[in-house]
This record gives sequence, structure tokens and C-alpha cells, in this order.
Amino acid sequence: MGFTVRKTNVVVVGATGTVGQVFLRIAEERRFPVDRLRLSASPRSIGKRLLFNGDEVEVEETSPAIFRDADFVFISASGVVSRELAPLAVEAGAVVIDDSSAFRMDPQVPLVVPEINGDDLVGHKGLTSIPNCSTTPMVMALHPLHRVNPVKRIIADTYQSVSGTGGSAMTELREQSRALLETGESPAPEVYPHRIAFNVLPQVEHFLENGYTNEERKMVEETRKIMHAPEIAVSATCVRVPVYVSHSVAIHAEFERPMSPVEARELLAAFPGVTVLDDPEASLYPLPWSAEGKDDVFVGRIRTDMSNPNGLAMWAVSDNLRKGAALNAIQIAEEILSRDLLPSRKGG
Repeated sequence: MGFTVRKTNVVVVGATGTVGQVFLRIAEERRFPVDRLRLSASPRSIGKRLLFNGDEVEVEETSPAIFRDADFVFISASGVVSRELAPLAVEAGAVVIDDSSAFRMDPQVPLVVPEINGDDLVGHKGLTSIPNCSTTPMVMALHPLHRVNPVKRIIADTYQSVSGTGGSAMTELREQSRALLETGESPAPEVYPHRIAFNVLPQVEHFLENGYTNEERKMVEETRKIMHAPEIAVSATCVRVPVYVSHSVAIHAEFERPMSPVEARELLAAFPGVTVLDDPEASLYPLPWSAEGKDDVFVGRIRTDMSNPNGLAMWAVSDNLRKGAALNAIQIAEEILSRDLLPSRKGG
């Protein structure tokens, strides 16, 4: 992390979920300064023991008492759970970093990708949010370019892995695939409205009155907020694909003036958290399987948009469980510590 701070008391809500478990692994990898760790999850997980830094930590009941003396509370649960628990944790004196969509568009709540808008954490009121896992790779790929040549319009098409829905969706993909290969028939879908194995679903979340889905709405609104550019025109189509981990996005961006692919590659390669993989002749470009387990957002297939002289087309991939969720949450906490924005614990 590059800085020395006091160790912190940490609570992880949703610790047994897919993102919660990745969070614990990344906290170990990055040696996040944890003094006391408390874990909570749904009632069916109470009593389970999870390993952290070689020690077993028991999963507790989620109650207001668990937030006592906490410095950071990481919530990876539904919006309903976040709306109930986040205010209680803030009242207890903790800084909440929330993974749900519950508070993202609240003007009082910073929505942060630290490499892009870490300054938004200054003056936080105890509650911060991380973006949707499909928004993050897109803004990471566009922000380095937007700083020197403002983006006017974005057309994005996502290819989102089933882990974005959770462990049950990963199980459903595995079981459907096995059944189709062995018998030619698959079990009836339970997580998604249609079979996901050997299929793609042009629906991520529910549909809105305008024909877009809620996931697509998130990409529009969150992109504008993170990039401090409410005037950017954004349209997205979000698609679920039979991939376990990593979200991909095809991006067509229109800028104020032309930008060459060479300049774009140079800007992206110099930006922290981005790796450029772009050698078409060698078939080198980002792939979901190679991004899995990696921290960076990978960008390739950078080319002039043949339909727009001021446009670029590109392809970005990132591990949705890491940079799209758990890693970004930990980076926000690290940013708060490095900027000395962590309040003193209540009572001392």
C-alpha cells in the first residue's frame, strides 16, 4: 500500500458470498491492516468458520452490535440489506463501503473508482459506494482518454459472466452444461429466465418502461457520476454469457476531436490499473479467462471507429469479482487511510 497506518477493525457483511470470499483473499494478498475481523452473513451461514491470515473466524449474526468499534464495514449483499444496515454502521462510527446499488446515485454518497475519482472521498459522511461491475471496466478504459479529449457519446455492449449473479448462477451454468453434454437435455433454469449454458441472454436485471434494463440504466448514470460528466450520452446493451468469471465490454466512444489509436494506447498504458493487450496480428487481445484473478482492466482491439471520424472502438475485460467488486472496495479503504480520512472511533 505504500503507507503506514494504525490497524483497523473490519466487519464484512456477506462474507460467505462469492464477493465476500474474494474480498478476504485480496485483503490477505494486499496485507490490509486488520486488527480485529468480524464476519456476518445470512442466518444459514451463522457458525461457519472462514480462514483469514491463517486463523479461523466464525461467521456471526448480523446485528447492530457487530458494528461496535468498527473502522470499516464492507457490505456485499442486496440493496435491501444495505439500506437497513449501512445507516446503523455509520451511526456506530464506521466507514461503510457498500457493493450494492442502494446508495450509488445519492448525491451525498461518493461513488468511487480510486484511480479515477479518489478526490471524491474527501468530505465523505461515512458512507461510500463502489460502481456496478459492468461500469468499472468501461470507465477505467475511457477516463485516461477523457482527460485529454472529452468523451461526448458512448455506445457499450457488455458480455457479463454468471458470477456477477452469484454462486447459484455458477452452479446452474455448470449443471446445465454437464447435462447437455451428457444427455442432450438440461435442467429447467432457476436463476435466469432461460438456459444459460451454450447460450447468451440479452437481459441483465429487469426491464424498465423505456425498454432498457436496470443494469443498463446503472451504466448510464454511474458513468456520468464517476467521470464528473453529466452531459455524456450513454447507451448500453447488457448481455449475460456462459462464462464463469470476468466481464467484457465492447466500447464505441465519440470524442470532441479525433484521437489516433496510437495516442489512445499510450494514454491507457500509462494509466494505473490498466494493461493494454493489443496486437491483432498475433491474436493478442483481452480474454475473460486470462483476466480472471488479475487486478487490472485489460484493453485491446483499439481502432478508429469507421462510422465516426471522432470515434474509437475498443474491447475491455476485467475480473468482475476483483476490480468489479472486492478489490475496488479495498482500494477505497486504502485511499481513505492514505488520505487520513478515517474518523476516530466513537468513544476513543
